[in-house]
Amino acid sequence: MAELNPNISAPVIRQLDDAAINRIAAGEVVERPASAVKELVENAIDAGATRIEVAISDGGKSLIRVTDDGCGIAPDDLPLAMSRHATSKIDGSDLLNIHTFGFRGEALPSLGAVGRLTVTSRAGDEAAMIVVTGGEMSPVKPAALSQGTVVELRDLFFATPARLKFMRSDRAEAQAIADVVKRLAMAEPLVGFSLRDLGTGREVFRADPCSGDLFDALAGRLSQILGRDFVENAIAVDTERDGIAMTGYAALPTYSRGAAVSQFFFVNGRPVRDKLLLGALRGAYSDFLSRDRHPAVALFIECDPTQVDVNVHPAKSEVRFREPGVVRGLIVAGLRHALGEAGHRASTTIATETLGAMRPEPAPAVVYQMDFASRPRPQTHVLTPAPTGFEEAPTARVEPAAPVEAPEQPEYPLGAARAHLHENYIVAQTKDGMILVDAHAAHERLVYEKLKGQMAENGVAAQALLIPEVVELSPTDAALVLKQADDLAEMGLVIEAFGPGSVAIREVPAILGQCDSRALLLDVIDELSESGTSSRVKDRIEAVLSRVACHGSVRTGRRMQADEMNALLRQMEATPHSGQCNHGRPTYVELKLADIERLFGRS
Repeated sequence: MAELNPNISAPVIRQLDDAAINRIAAGEVVERPASAVKELVENAIDAGATRIEVAISDGGKSLIRVTDDGCGIAPDDLPLAMSRHATSKIDGSDLLNIHTFGFRGEALPSLGAVGRLTVTSRAGDEAAMIVVTGGEMSPVKPAALSQGTVVELRDLFFATPARLKFMRSDRAEAQAIADVVKRLAMAEPLVGFSLRDLGTGREVFRADPCSGDLFDALAGRLSQILGRDFVENAIAVDTERDGIAMTGYAALPTYSRGAAVSQFFFVNGRPVRDKLLLGALRGAYSDFLSRDRHPAVALFIECDPTQVDVNVHPAKSEVRFREPGVVRGLIVAGLRHALGEAGHRASTTIATETLGAMRPEPAPAVVYQMDFASRPRPQTHVLTPAPTGFEEAPTARVEPAAPVEAPEQPEYPLGAARAHLHENYIVAQTKDGMILVDAHAAHERLVYEKLKGQMAENGVAAQALLIPEVVELSPTDAALVLKQADDLAEMGLVIEAFGPGSVAIREVPAILGQCDSRALLLDVIDELSESGTSSRVKDRIEAVLSRVACHGSVRTGRRMQADEMNALLRQMEATPHSGQCNHGRPTYVELKLADIERLFGRS
């Protein structure tokens, strides 16, 4: 053991001054210009603003200006608003019953500590202005302002120049600001928002106030931000469990994305990025999408403020639920039910992509060269002449088909089968267009859904291990997984305590065959530790069912008769999720008659 150095004296403990304290707080609250915009726009929303205008320059580094028509701040309150931990949004020390975006009282003093902050506000008949530069506050002065508040932040981080080295390019910072404004605009569809880049003079984003009921206003705002395609290919979600409600829109699986860029969650109106919510979303869509595809959603979780802690981090982008299992179950069950209600529906964007793929390629350019007689002659890049004359082409043979009865007026949603192409694709005629079906993918989904229904009805068969697998765990992990023993037993995984810190696996799901039971249990524990619940066993079982469905479905290369094709179409119409295969790809493409006529220049 090392001896203490006798020359070392006891350290002197000093109280940090206000400037240092504010700059430390600013490092937590104001990470980049987008963080400043978030705090200021949230303040404007809390003030009851109906219109909020944001103007920036140089990606927000040199200027951020937020103008609102809210209730304003009284002149006598302006100095107090610039001091740390002063707020009008909570009463006393109750940090659990929060109904506003802000409540910590840190944003304005933090911004004033690292930049040049000017706040001009009008409450009632008087308008006043206060300036804070690098933490130094000026006296309050009278000002001219018709209503609301104007907050102007210049030279962000001038007082902490080291922070400027960590800023990204102006374009990247401006994009981050736009993302923040759009998320807050989604949260408040009744409020108008605008974002202008003063450097380019361009209005980057604008969303006018929406009207109507909750879903109409939200649909209008999502159309402004995510585009009409999202709303047209999304399902309205409205469900509730144990006092927690979830509303919003969830896109069809066939309207998936290559990255998780269109996933928006709001808790009591607050935009959040939460691991629990994102994990539940993946679980809800796991049965419909492959690993490299991501769903698109805009979902709003509403609960009693005392059921969620929003004071986890100064940025308030993370939350912690009192009952995380209930929230996860609500998301998974609610989304799967909503997707099931969509039936065989697939996204309309598939038709657009199909039409794009069917556009004729441009003809090769004709190059004119002069011959010896100085006469222009056309010459293409093809070196060998193409065969001429129909006599050189092989004679096509069409096998006569047996006459079949088909509806004269195909009133069914997926129409009546008219042809079977390349021993896999069904062509069906609808009332106003045509349907092209991938028979193997469609039948694979039908078989899979049937197998899942049988499993839900009859339960999961379990097979006993000849010798139970004993797994050594920490006391915490053992208690965690044993608490879920009953739920795991319903899925065929039977476990029991086996001494301190040990668990014995007695039975495993029979459908998994020879599986690594120890690895399966450890995966379940990892998922329980992260989210509080586990669907790992169910996911493994459904993966096996998916493979069984693939091998048991109609194989490509087998010719189908008309009655088989029509029977497949009718089953698709009656089966949930039949619009996409087990990997999230579409099982059919629909083309309206107007689309077909446009292909041939008839419209």
